[in-house]
Amino acid sequence: MKNMLRIICLITTLVSCNENSIEDSDFLAGNTFTDSNIKVVLIDTLTIETSTMKFDSISMSSTNRILVGKYTDSVFGDVKAASYFRFIPENYTIDSDAVFDSLVLHLNYDSYYYNDTLQTNTINLKQLSENLKPKSEDDIFYNTSSVEYNSKTIGSTSFLPRPLEADTLKIKIVDSLGSLIFDKLQDQIITTDDEFLDFFKGITLQPGEEDNGSVIGYSRDATATYMRLYYSIAEEEENVQYSTYFSIDLSSSPTPFFNQITSINPISELASLTNTEMSLSSSSSNNNSYIQSGIGIATKINFPTIKSIYNISGEGTILEANLTIKPKIGSYDDKLMLQDSLSLYLVDQNNDLSGQLYNTSATTIVATLNKDNQEYNDIYYEISLSSYINDLLETDLETEESIILLPNNYNSSVDRSVLNSSTSSDYQSILEITYAIYDEDDN
Repeated sequence: MKNMLRIICLITTLVSCNENSIEDSDFLAGNTFTDSNIKVVLIDTLTIETSTMKFDSISMSSTNRILVGKYTDSVFGDVKAASYFRFIPENYTIDSDAVFDSLVLHLNYDSYYYNDTLQTNTINLKQLSENLKPKSEDDIFYNTSSVEYNSKTIGSTSFLPRPLEADTLKIKIVDSLGSLIFDKLQDQIITTDDEFLDFFKGITLQPGEEDNGSVIGYSRDATATYMRLYYSIAEEEENVQYSTYFSIDLSSSPTPFFNQITSINPISELASLTNTEMSLSSSSSNNNSYIQSGIGIATKINFPTIKSIYNISGEGTILEANLTIKPKIGSYDDKLMLQDSLSLYLVDQNNDLSGQLYNTSATTIVATLNKDNQEYNDIYYEISLSSYINDLLETDLETEESIILLPNNYNSSVDRSVLNSSTSSDYQSILEITYAIYDEDDN
């Protein structure tokens, strides 16, 4: 069995197997198995093929996070996130004696950030010049969607992000626009949602062109991110301040909101991925594979020699199948952080997403980051694939599906990873299968 199997240990009775390992696996022993002499082998030399693919676009329809920011990555290029949304006033009545004060955008942090928050971020507000509607045939906003906006900045702020300490970021909108909105409401020129949206189609939050800091997340909830129009009314002894609230429009369908996420000038290997059907073998990319949420770059995994297990004499079954994949040393740090877990999905032969990967108890399978020995740079993702490998072995046909790895919130983050392949000179990825053999051939 050239370059296929290496037996690490032989255990001659079922009693001497690790009880916890068997209890944690998907294996159920029948009478034929329990009445037989058992040998258990550990196989760790099956071929693992890893590659990188990139989705043409990612749907933004299910994300509840506003993303804004920009930074430069030596692997993934200039990563930029901008957000588009619109508002609806809570009412259309302002007292005739009221005097305009200011119009302010309130953005509430949602604790997400990626890269260097010690650098200054800039947010520029731009007014949309066309209606905020999807241009796709399926009526969905994607990370690649675009909507025209005016070049003039209607509000701006530069700040040091504090996503875990502060709660709200406030950006004052220029008085020329704020007072115009105030006048149209006060004079009853605008009295309906349609009239307001025809006048004020929405805004986009754009990062500063020279920014090289971080991408920050803000809540899209109506009570967390909103505009507030402040005005005052003269009373007998003092001016009393009032305000009108403008909430993000979440009631329209499709929801008029999306994050536009781009990556410009990545390394040449990633730049070569120009359509979804392409796959970049790790052997052609320095024995690395790549992941980047928001952009849609995923690591793809296949096990082309898995059925060589049947070359082992006798009947057998898989007790455990565990895959370990190690991030490339030096590709991550306290700013370019690794996610604690990654989700597993299935794609077909055209790299079209077909769903998440589940085990036999209908629980989603995840890749969990093991950091027990991180002081020795021994960090790796571990994945239990027992049910998936059993499914591969039980089918008579060669599957055209592949596993892909993506961050859990891949449509509302910009997290990235560089992973080693099974042929890397250091820190190789390994599939370890615990295989029980019973009714072994005598000869």
